[in-house]
Amino acid sequence: MNAVLLLASRELRTYFNTTWGWIVLASVLLFDGLFFNIFGLTERARYSAEVLEDFFFYTSGTVMIGGLFLTMRLIAEERQTGTLVLLESAPLSAAQLVAGKFFGAWGFLLIILACTTYMPALIFVNGKVSAAQVGVGYLGVALSAGTTIAIGTFASALARNQLLAVVLGGAFTLSILICWFLARFTEAPLSDVLAYLAIWDKHFQPFMRGRLNTENIVYFLSVSFAFLLAATRAMQARRWQ
Repeated sequence: MNAVLLLASRELRTYFNTTWGWIVLASVLLFDGLFFNIFGLTERARYSAEVLEDFFFYTSGTVMIGGLFLTMRLIAEERQTGTLVLLESAPLSAAQLVAGKFFGAWGFLLIILACTTYMPALIFVNGKVSAAQVGVGYLGVALSAGTTIAIGTFASALARNQLLAVVLGGAFTLSILICWFLARFTEAPLSDVLAYLAIWDKHFQPFMRGRLNTENIVYFLSVSFAFLLAATRAMQARRWQ
């Protein structure tokens, strides 16, 4: 556990000490602010709960995209620069290496997410929304961000360079996002499986609307674990090459 925490803190410091981390942070906050100004501060009369739903909708998108750009360097960059050999020679298992990288990137993304809290705070002060809806919505965004980081970690473990890592990560994420659409053109039981795998339509929308469901929490944790396990297997296979 100490090795995982040390690697996670090293990864977190790397984001704050490099231009790339600040670019991702600024980009997510910039686009969130623009979307909030366009959709949240419109002159058209809307319920505060609807404005909050929209906020969590586009915030989940910007955070997921930001997560993909954060994770593209996790392992692929180490491989490019040759420092991955040093990490692999350290007393670290493949699982510890993957976990440390994951928690470092997820931690940075959660810090970015925390910087967006002033926007729902404006809705909370000027409108009528419950603190529970805000909390549940942020939980959903945090879980979806974690899932994206896990997917990106797997992609980075497979890729030889950062560009390929972000392309693979985007493809994996997109495939889960469009499962709801593919389910419309297939028959049972495949359509049922695809409908269940739909990350946004099936599992994120309830969080966005303030509905806490254990099944949806288990889904995000399970998908994250599956991709982290796949990343671990990819790293183990590389060590045996």
